[in-house]
Amino acid sequence: MGKGMRALRTYGVDSPSSLLGLAAGALIMAVVTVIAFANGWWLAWVLLVGVLYSVASVSSFAHTTLRGKFRVWAEELGRLGLRGDERVLDLGCGRGAVLVQAAKRVPRGRVTGIDLWLSRDQSGNAEDVTRRNLKAENVADRVELVTGDMRSLPFEDDHFDLIVSSLAIHNIPDPQGRLRAIREAYRVLAPGGRMAIADFRHTGDYAAVLRELGAEEVTVRDLGSRFWYGGPWSGTRMLTARKPA
Repeated sequence: MGKGMRALRTYGVDSPSSLLGLAAGALIMAVVTVIAFANGWWLAWVLLVGVLYSVASVSSFAHTTLRGKFRVWAEELGRLGLRGDERVLDLGCGRGAVLVQAAKRVPRGRVTGIDLWLSRDQSGNAEDVTRRNLKAENVADRVELVTGDMRSLPFEDDHFDLIVSSLAIHNIPDPQGRLRAIREAYRVLAPGGRMAIADFRHTGDYAAVLRELGAEEVTVRDLGSRFWYGGPWSGTRMLTARKPA
């Protein structure tokens, strides 16, 4: 079984309805294009360009959710130079794609994943599925799973050395709720602790709030084509920040 199929079986697909919509659109356009060519319509060549564009979008989305994001997160976690004894929080951990990678880098630490386990955000998203993945990756002994809302984190102040999140905070529907989640994350971040938040929307707003709260080294940068969900218009950005010691 290839890496992509293993990732699908283990970690599912991000926003499955979006990928299904892209694929359905590509299929419908392909059928119309075949009909257009069969009837000699001049519009057929325009439709063919649309088909190629749609197929490229589907391929981009599938590559990101099955392979690209794992490679990017491996690099991002490597940049942090973790000691191995940190307390880490994953906001919106889902089936554990980032949670597992973080846990492997802190063998003497503790990792917590919090989620509401909504399958519309990730296919097959469920706490028991995540627990099974943690056990299969031999990191269950140092990971705790919590059912909870990012807007009201059930943790004490200044607790975590690192907070990560991947394509989760944008799922909160209202701006006030998203910014509340950022404030909550900053509250539970320990002095000197760091954040690494990947999202394809609203990262500028997140950064503005963190600067207002007094965060240092706040940066937002593009993560490149390996983290495109269909194309550059839905590219993912990485927000990093540090809480003053």
